[in-house]
Amino acid sequence: MVLYFLPGCTFTKTGCRKENKTTPIEPPFPWSQFRLPHSIRPLSYDLTLNPDLDNMNFTGSTVIKMVVLHNTKRIVLHSANLNISKATFKVGWEGVCVCLQIRSLFQLDDGEASDVTVLEYKPRQQIALNFSEELKAGQYCVLTLDYSANLSHTYDGFYNSSYTDKDGNKRVLAATQFEPLSARKAFPCFDEPAFKATFLIKINRKPDYMTLSNMPKAKTTPLNNGLVQDEFEMTSVNMSTYLVAFIVGNFTPVSKNVSEILVSVYSVPEKKEHTDYALDAASKLLDFYNDFFEINFPLKKLDLIAIPDFLAGAMENWGLITFRETSLLVGKQSSPLEKQVVASVIAHELAHQWFGNLVTMSWWNDLWLNEGFATYMQYMSLSKPCVCSQGNLFLAVRFRALDKDALNSSHAVSTAVNSPEQVEEMFDSVSYEKGASILLMLNASLSGDQQFRKGIIQYLKQFSGLNTDTNDLWNSLTQIEVSTQHQNVSEMMSSWTSQKGFPLVTVSRKGDQVTLTQEHFLLTSDNATHTSSLWNIPVTYVSDNCSLAPECRQLFTLKTKSGKTQSINLVKWLKLNYRNTGFYIVHYGDDGWAALRDALANDVSVLTHEDRASLIHNIFALSRLGRVSFRHVLNLLNYISNETETSPVTEALLQLNKIYQLLDKRQEYSLVALLVNLLLQESVSKQELRSALLETACGLDDENCTQQAKALFKQYVDSNATSRIPGDLQQVVFNVAAQSAEDWPTLLNLYGHATYDAEKRKMLRGLASTQDARKIVWILKAGLKGNLIQTQELPLVISTVCKGFAGYLFAWDFIQENWDRLIEKFPVGSFAIQTIINSATSQFSTQAHLDQVQGFFSSLKERGSQMRSVQEALETIRLNKRWMEKNLRTLQKWL
Repeated sequence: MVLYFLPGCTFTKTGCRKENKTTPIEPPFPWSQFRLPHSIRPLSYDLTLNPDLDNMNFTGSTVIKMVVLHNTKRIVLHSANLNISKATFKVGWEGVCVCLQIRSLFQLDDGEASDVTVLEYKPRQQIALNFSEELKAGQYCVLTLDYSANLSHTYDGFYNSSYTDKDGNKRVLAATQFEPLSARKAFPCFDEPAFKATFLIKINRKPDYMTLSNMPKAKTTPLNNGLVQDEFEMTSVNMSTYLVAFIVGNFTPVSKNVSEILVSVYSVPEKKEHTDYALDAASKLLDFYNDFFEINFPLKKLDLIAIPDFLAGAMENWGLITFRETSLLVGKQSSPLEKQVVASVIAHELAHQWFGNLVTMSWWNDLWLNEGFATYMQYMSLSKPCVCSQGNLFLAVRFRALDKDALNSSHAVSTAVNSPEQVEEMFDSVSYEKGASILLMLNASLSGDQQFRKGIIQYLKQFSGLNTDTNDLWNSLTQIEVSTQHQNVSEMMSSWTSQKGFPLVTVSRKGDQVTLTQEHFLLTSDNATHTSSLWNIPVTYVSDNCSLAPECRQLFTLKTKSGKTQSINLVKWLKLNYRNTGFYIVHYGDDGWAALRDALANDVSVLTHEDRASLIHNIFALSRLGRVSFRHVLNLLNYISNETETSPVTEALLQLNKIYQLLDKRQEYSLVALLVNLLLQESVSKQELRSALLETACGLDDENCTQQAKALFKQYVDSNATSRIPGDLQQVVFNVAAQSAEDWPTLLNLYGHATYDAEKRKMLRGLASTQDARKIVWILKAGLKGNLIQTQELPLVISTVCKGFAGYLFAWDFIQENWDRLIEKFPVGSFAIQTIINSATSQFSTQAHLDQVQGFFSSLKERGSQMRSVQEALETIRLNKRWMEKNLRTLQKWL
């Protein structure tokens, strides 16, 4: 007997008579794209949230007022992991409420019944309302959604967190992290940056908690159930959903008024004494940016809050900037470098209040407009004497951006983004550091020191409150650039944002004629990937006639494959890319390198320290490319025993250390021993160099270094941690302590009781640097579990373990075994996952490891096989293997 089950039919004895009430057929979801349709624009959100921190869940109600831009029969928005219990809809803000219960009928304002359903499509985190009649362009309407959800146990959305206070009690709190795609996990919304709206937020809480949000509190009202409701002022600006923030917990502020804005730094109560430095830095930076951008910060208050459990370094939520504790809190004994890091993060997040919040990229493909600018401004603002010294941080950052961008797996600054993983992957060194580097290059190439500033003021004023793309920025800068050159900024800069990579500029001299040629600097170059890319390069150069002062600098624009400069007479050498402000690498040919090497051997100070560091960086890069032999690299480094500045030495150490790590993992012990001697020859001439050199020395078991570190640790423990270890030596001392069987448990105990976060993090790095296999396995598991070691620190634990010979294979096994748990904690493609993959694989250099890594990631399918960081890992292993095959012989001979 064949039975046909008809849709919508419930069988009775007499056949299909009764309408089926239990299993209605779900209509198809009316939208098939990752991006939302643009037929509806939200104007305002009215949010009411009831977080229950005892049961770790919340209920909410969201009222969205909207305008119809184009006739449509559907409204599509975002919602993720929210159980929507009730939805009501009406056309017009006044008059008859035109309502619908889920899957019921309602009347549109012309009186006709329409069948409307709230549909959900979970793979794209979208919900939709279908209408039988069109909503008409120009109509206003209101959608109200009631829902419930669990507080998130990861680091995004509306998530729960806890910490142990000084009396050993567990304290709970709830905080938000919405960038890039997680506002939809806290309330239904149009969760794309271009859908700006205003927000009015109300939060119900127990009387013993406090709440914060983007705006100042307007009023607090007692409720019947013993709770109170905090209502915040409606946002005075239109903003994107990813910038909304709210927090429930117990925090204590320190505050001061700056230009009629109340600036406050919040921390958990016992860390209040660590907030003064941040308040001072934020106040100075706010004044600086108000003045620099000629637009005042638009809100009445600016809160900076240190959250005990927070994955990112910080998040620029408008008016309520959230930070990891280590990024905001500074102890009395902090080293200058720790203060500089905190000032740097604050400077970055404050810059976002203009770049990102006031003017926002239209879509994530142009994330660099937010992040490249904030990164550039963070270094630029810190170079002003009013805030804090900049040091050499930006220079090193630009070198690392070049290293990443030399890979075939890199991407253009502005590149297509069509999935959640691709959105997450945009938060990388190309959007941040390369973005900042090309802005520095542009600023350095414009005539007049204020042209760049005038251009960005024009951009901010023209697009205030709006969304932009890359061309809008270049057009603003082109309008301002009215110099004699009439440089078209758009024409020059699009070559840097629309294609991946950067150029290698090769210099050749015949008599007084200098020819420059450009090609794509690509480490993995075969015929298939050969590119004909060209850049519009503002090449700067100095010579032995005049090499230090800014006025020595000559500028030549290279737009074609090759170009000849005007004749240069009677110079012994040329140094291109003055102070490394350009985003390119230079090859001088054998004679050119020999002349520069001789000049440095005679007198180190003949070039700026940035130029000396850039020669070191460039020659290592050229050796990796195969254009110069490793012998040339070592010959250049001969000068370094006379070096007096930090940046050239730290660059040389970093590059040699990479090679040391590869040799160590290959168990080339005789070579490792000889390389150790080379690394240990460096002079310790400056305090800021001291920690870099000592960390290298103690890491290589230099006896003099380890004995001193052990003595300092013993003193610290014996004095009950009252005898302080100098801030710049703490890392070295904790690393050495962790190598001893009796000191490791002592350090673990100190870690468990430490309250000052920067010091605690150094202890954790020390603990993870152990070479004891059992302890390595324990610390990896503890980081994943998240009790004693917070899971936010797991990427740091893994990257530290991987540096050691004992740990790198354990870490790789751990990642393979626990992959599904890792991507539960950290989104696929996120910076945390990028860091974990890079740390675990970047020191492999054999075919066997290449096959293993390839096999594991290709087996993951949609759980991560397509990530850019996987392509980068495979490419890096191939390059390591190639370098070893090419240079191992040379090293053995030379050493």
